[in-house]
Amino acid sequence: MYAKVINLSNRLITYPVYAIYPVIIMVLLFSGDSRFWRVLLGPLISFVLVSLLRRFIDAPRPYEVTGKAPILNKDTKGQSFPSRHVFSIFVIASTLYFISRPLGVFLMLIGCVLAVLRVIGGVHYPRDVIAGAIIGILSGMLGFLL
Repeated sequence: MYAKVINLSNRLITYPVYAIYPVIIMVLLFSGDSRFWRVLLGPLISFVLVSLLRRFIDAPRPYEVTGKAPILNKDTKGQSFPSRHVFSIFVIASTLYFISRPLGVFLMLIGCVLAVLRVIGGVHYPRDVIAGAIIGILSGMLGFLL
């Protein structure tokens, strides 16, 4: 039962955020909003860079080190640092903060919940999710402001 709640919670946070982002992009595009390119390119470029960083560092996941099966459904080897799930929600949240402050703050709050779930779920260490959040926030801010 506990594992089902953790897995369901992980999905209930992840999927809606990944659905909200393209909707906002489309609204900005079709309304002719000049912020469209910032909202599109900031997260996109930083996502690629974080993915390359993860491959370069190739940190093992907790279940690889301990041999204990994770609660979250995951069997990927390495690439634990930084957490790309947490990075993604925070880069989206910090970018969308410039479009709608309440939405940005809400996404950051649920990003914190996601970070805890990823650690409890046994797929990341605390350092992975903390780094993912910090890099996501900085990337979202820089990507939007530059």
